[in-house]
Parts: sequence; structure tokens; C-alpha cells
Amino acid sequence: MPLSYPLTRAAREETIIETAPSEAQPVTRLKAHLLKGYRGRIAGESTQAARPARWLDLPDDLAPPLAEALRAGGRAQLYSHQREAWDLARAKRHFVVATPTASGKTLCYNLPVLDAVLAQGRKALYLFPTKALAQDQAAELMDLSRAIQAAGGPGVKAFTFDGDTPGDARKAVRTRGDIVLSNPDMLHQAILPHHTKWAQFFEGLAFIVVDELHTYRGVFGSHVANVFRRLLRVCRFYGVEPTFIFASATIANPAELAERLCGAPVAAIAESGAPQGERYLLLWNPPVINPDLGIRASARSQTTRIARTAAKLGLKSIVFARSRLMVEVITKYLKDVFDRDPRKPPRVLAYRGGYLPSERRRAEQTMRAGAVDLVVSTSALELGVDIGALDVAILNGYPGTVAATWQRLGRAGRRLKPSLGVMVATSDALDQYMMRHPEFFFGASPEHARIHPDQLLILMDHVRCAAFELPFRDGESFGAEDLGEMLSYLRDEGVLQHQGDRWFWVADSYPANAVSLRSVAEGNFVVIDTTGGSQTVIAEVDYSSAPGTLYEGAIYMIQSQPYQVERLDWTGRKAFVTRTRADYYTDAIDYTRLKILARFDGRAQGQGATAQGEVHLVRRYPGYKKIRYYSHDNIGYGNIDLPDQEMHTTAVWWQVEPSALEAALPDRQQAIDGFLGAAYALHHVAALRSMAEIHDLGRSVGDGQGTWFAIVGAEGRGQMRGPDNAPLDPMSGQRFEPTLFLYDNYPGGVGLSAPLYDDASLLVADARDLVAACGCTAGCPACVGPVLRGDEELAVTPRQAALKVLDLLSGAGG
Repeated sequence: MPLSYPLTRAAREETIIETAPSEAQPVTRLKAHLLKGYRGRIAGESTQAARPARWLDLPDDLAPPLAEALRAGGRAQLYSHQREAWDLARAKRHFVVATPTASGKTLCYNLPVLDAVLAQGRKALYLFPTKALAQDQAAELMDLSRAIQAAGGPGVKAFTFDGDTPGDARKAVRTRGDIVLSNPDMLHQAILPHHTKWAQFFEGLAFIVVDELHTYRGVFGSHVANVFRRLLRVCRFYGVEPTFIFASATIANPAELAERLCGAPVAAIAESGAPQGERYLLLWNPPVINPDLGIRASARSQTTRIARTAAKLGLKSIVFARSRLMVEVITKYLKDVFDRDPRKPPRVLAYRGGYLPSERRRAEQTMRAGAVDLVVSTSALELGVDIGALDVAILNGYPGTVAATWQRLGRAGRRLKPSLGVMVATSDALDQYMMRHPEFFFGASPEHARIHPDQLLILMDHVRCAAFELPFRDGESFGAEDLGEMLSYLRDEGVLQHQGDRWFWVADSYPANAVSLRSVAEGNFVVIDTTGGSQTVIAEVDYSSAPGTLYEGAIYMIQSQPYQVERLDWTGRKAFVTRTRADYYTDAIDYTRLKILARFDGRAQGQGATAQGEVHLVRRYPGYKKIRYYSHDNIGYGNIDLPDQEMHTTAVWWQVEPSALEAALPDRQQAIDGFLGAAYALHHVAALRSMAEIHDLGRSVGDGQGTWFAIVGAEGRGQMRGPDNAPLDPMSGQRFEPTLFLYDNYPGGVGLSAPLYDDASLLVADARDLVAACGCTAGCPACVGPVLRGDEELAVTPRQAALKVLDLLSGAGG
């Protein structure tokens, strides 16, 4: 039957495509070529068989225009998990759909929402973590609305409400919108503080849809849980009890995370009824080029090699890199091959945060149209933005979690054709662990997503915001902490007044405006191109990334075009750049030092002790390296003169009894190398054990009083440095009490350090196994971090020193 309206994205994904052998041949040929020509680099392989759909009938009580629109679009039945979602929604139960990429999760929430809009005139709030997702879903809803109208039903008004929504359109969104698509930041800063303007919308609110649930973790998720507490207070004020519908990529605890976010029981739908094409996965380990130092060929070179081969076979690919800088470097390498002729449309496209919204929208349209062959992205495209049909997904390095890995690999094969995923390992310890133990990766369950909504600093911020929105009553609860004590504190601060049984906001300030859900500090930097005398804003950089990205002399790249930072206005949040033809890129050097502020708990461990507590952290960027393209030679250094970045957080730390350390490693230089290597190994196994991303945790080695140890310079060894950054002689009379820290990389901490303290002995054992099992001679990035040429000639190599430190911490060094 001919379709009466264009297939929506969901329909395109969910329509079974009979793939002819000739269509599948390029992916099969690519896989065969890689296995035959590079067998020595394949550390593991896996095949997921194609899977048929499991269908169930459309519900009998579905609104007739909606049912007719679905049938006209070729959907006379639902996948089994979509029907399960409908039944839960009709029972007014909160639920989360945690099924694989491209399994039709969108219809799981669109179906009950559209039915409630058409049959009862109810309203819904959709929340997405990014503007791009909201725009994508708005287009999807408008397609469905047109189909419903074609079936004789009324139009459904779905509007986006974000920072790009014009002021004159906001009233129409509030008063006329059936479905409002927004993000947590706008809910926090623009909707809840002005809920009286949204009264009509709140009075009809039936559903709150939260897409990409797995992204609401760590500090962001902790903030959002408090935003939802505020949202539910406002809903109760207007006499409604909306149903939460969550959609998530595969994580270990979707129901638990959803329950912590909304504060109520949540049912989980984890079994997918959607069909899936055959999927191949290869784990690719670059070849060793220096066996003594354990140095491998760069992951960049291997990634671009695979991407070039795929493109030459006519396949469309996406490459995921772990940093914005690496996105630009890989894009340059691929453009040098495929986009040398400026008269032809580009075949390679970069996509990352920091580009202007208009640039990102153009990129998304280009990807959806299939007009490019290679897309290079950060995690920005890990989420469900429609980027067209892709055949190959290549990961430049392990993303840090099993869940993120499968989410990125799932971006290929979204049209049910065979697909190939290749994870290319870097020399990092975590990557190499995966290569040595492919069975761990293939058999690993996805990680738990953790949040800590009752972290005191976060909670207090949202108590302020909630008090501004509605007065608190005596005896009311908000989180697990003592609300009365917090309200009394705010009264003493002069922002609340207690009258009768209520607490009223009396300050002139607007508290939500001062609370960021995602970053420590406010104020993005804008990048201004001054080439040719004009001034044009070409990008933006968040505050936390600016010190390592926009220092004077830095090379900042957009779509692989290099710009040099000529001047940085730190106070005004502006970086002035000019186009350049530099044959190198820059990489900032940073270090951290910690000072212990409070010790919460401690115990003896091995021939030393472990403890946890609060620390003060200072991060400094003293300089940067210039790295030549292709050869990756270090061709010079430059200085960075920027303010230190400071924060309070929580940490777990280990110390060795001084006499035991001196007996095991009498040379203090060896002790410094040993602690730095042990910290590197512990950092990586802790990320794996705590199911956190490597960047969620930080590491540092010092004495807890401001002295710190670090690798300094290309030819330097581990050094002691004082609080003023001046080098210290380890053999002088200076205090020498090495302390190894792992800390929460978020202000105030988000609860990562406490479980690490509980598992401190297990972590040390894991780290020792990691170092002992490595096949290198002196140490390498797969165990203790990069080492220098000639280290294998030392009496005690960095690897041996790290093993001795870990033995002392485990009690095996006696």
C-alpha cells in the first residue's frame, strides 16, 4: 500500500529492509580485508546475529486518527516492547525503556503522549540533554501531526523551548503548546522560576518524557534529580501527578537511576522486540614499534587507515574520538586525502561541541541527507540525533565505559543492514587491558550510572531555587538532609523569612541564574576571528575547557582549519584568533596539587594506611607542547600565563610507612617514579572497578600539604615541586612523605571516593596485577605510563619501582 506521508525517522528505522547480498557485500568485504591483511592486530572479534522482529497488535483503545496515521505509515503492529510501554502508560506507571540503539524507543513515548493529547486534551513536557535532540524530535512530531491530520484528526502543536526560541514566540509556546520540547537547563532557569506564566500548561500536564537517561549521571544527574524535585513541587501546586517516561541506552541500572531522578518506583522495559541486522565487532590493537618501551603505533594512524579503506569501498562511516582536539586532528588527516579539491563538496565532516548552533544545524542536515562519507565526532553524536544510514563505526580509543562503547558502535547499522564496529586501542592502560582480556569486554555488563542528589552543595543550591518558586511549609521534605536546618541557614543569610508555618523568599536575587547544571563556573568563552581586520564569532568554549584550549599561542581548529590564538581576554571571556597555516597543533600541559582539609575515615593497609576525606585542589597550566602533524614530533614549548583553577572535592589516599618505603626504595628518585607509576595504574583500575569514566576521577601524588610530584618536560623524570612550583631536591631536608590521591573530579565530589575507600585493598591488588602482567621491560603506557628511553638500563626501572610501592600498599612488601 502506498504511504500517504513521508516515513518518519522512527518508521524508517523500524521498517524491515530486505538486504540483497550485493548491498551487504561492501561491509563483508571490509571485514574480510581487515581480518586477512591485519590479523596480528585483531585482539578479539564478535558477531551478533540478525534478529527478527516480535510484533503485537495495535491497542484497541488507541485514538482513531492516531491508529489510522500509523497504519497509513506502514505500522499496523507494534514491537513487543512498544506495546509493553503503552500498557504501563495506560496504567499511569512510571517506566524506563532501556533497549538498544535504533529499536524504536521514540514511539514508546510518542504513542501514549499523542493519544492523551488527542483523546483528553492533555499536555506533555519532553526533556532532552541537547538542543539538537529536541530539534530532531520536533521534526519527528510534526511529521506525525501531519499524518494525524491526513487521517481526519486535529493537528498536534509541538514546540521547542530553548535558548534559541525568540522572545515573541515564548508566550505562544506556553499557552498553545500541546507538547513542549526543552532541556533540563531551560526547565531549571526559565520554566520553573516563572511557573505562573506556565499555569495553563502545568494544569494539563500528563507526561514528562526524559530521553537519553544514561547521560544523567555524575554531577549533571545529581543536579537534574533536584530539578525534578522542584518540578514535582510545582506540579502538586497545580494539582497534577504526571507520569514519567524515561528512555535510555543500555546501562546496568536504568530503573534505579530513574527512581533516584524522579523519587518514585519505576518499571523497566529491557527486552527489545525490534529487528536487528547482523553486526560485526573487531578489537584492534596497533602494532608494537618499540618492544622495550612498549610503544605502539598511534591509534590515530590506525583509525584513519580503517576509515580510508571503508570510504574507498563506498561505505559511510563515523569515527568517534575522545577529545575535541583529536576530532580536529583526525578530520585534517582524512580531509588531506578526500577533500583536496575545494571545488567539490566535502566528503569529511567534523562535529563536536563548541561549534556555533548554526554550524551544527547545517552539519546535522548534511549528515541526514547522506551528503558526506566520513563523520568525525566526539560523544556529541553518541546520542540519538538522526545522522542517516551508516555502515561502519570506528572508535579511536576506549570511551571509558562499556555502555558508551556499545552506544557508539550502535550508530552504524541503523537501517537494519549488516554493519561493522572497530574499537582501536590507544596505549592507555584501560585500552590495553581490554585488548589483553577481550572476553572481559564481550562479557561485561554495562556500568551503573551513579548520582548523588543529596550532595550538600548541590542540594543547597536547589533549596534556594525551590524557595524562590514556592514557599516551603514547616515539615516539608526536600531530599535526605534536614530541610529545617537548611532553611534556618538561609534565613540567617537574609534570603528567607519565616512567617506562620511558611518560609518566604525575600531577596532580590534570582537564584536559578547562578546555578549551572553542567559546569563549575559560569560564562562560556567566545572565539573571535580577526583575520583580515574584521571580527566574527566562530565558536564558543565552556569555562572549564578554556584554560587548556584558548591560551595565547594555542592552535584552535574548526573543521580542521587552524587558527592561532593571538590574545585572550580572560575577564571578558573572549579569545581573538587569526587563520594560520601552521604545520603543528598544540597540547596544554597541566598538573594538580592537593592539600588535605579534613580526614573522614582511615585505616591501616599493608605497610601503610589509606584514608578518605576532603581536599583542596589547585590545577595549573604552566605551558604547552607544539606537535607536528603526521610525525607527532615535539617541536617546541610555550608558556601559559593563566589563573589557577581551584576546587574543593573528596578523595581517597594511600601512604606508606616512611621506614618501610626507605627500606624498599632507598633512592628517593626511585620512590617518586614508583608512586607516579602506581598512581597511573590505580587510576585506571579504579575507573574500571567503580564503573566510572576515567575523567570522572583525577589522580595526584604529593604529601597532602602542597608539595607534589610530576613528570616534567620531555626529558625530565619524576620531580618534587613545592607549592610555588619550584623544583625541590628529594634528597634535601625537605619533608618526604609520598601520598597517592584519587579524587572526585567534580566540586564537592559526587560520591565516587567513598566506594573507592571501601574497596581500597581490592584496587591495590588489581593495580599490582595490571603492572605485573604487562609484557614491557621498563614500563609503558599500558601499565605505569610513558617512560623514557634508557629506563630499561636503570637498576630499578619505573615498572619495578611501581610494583614495590604496590607491594608495600598491599602488605606484600615485607
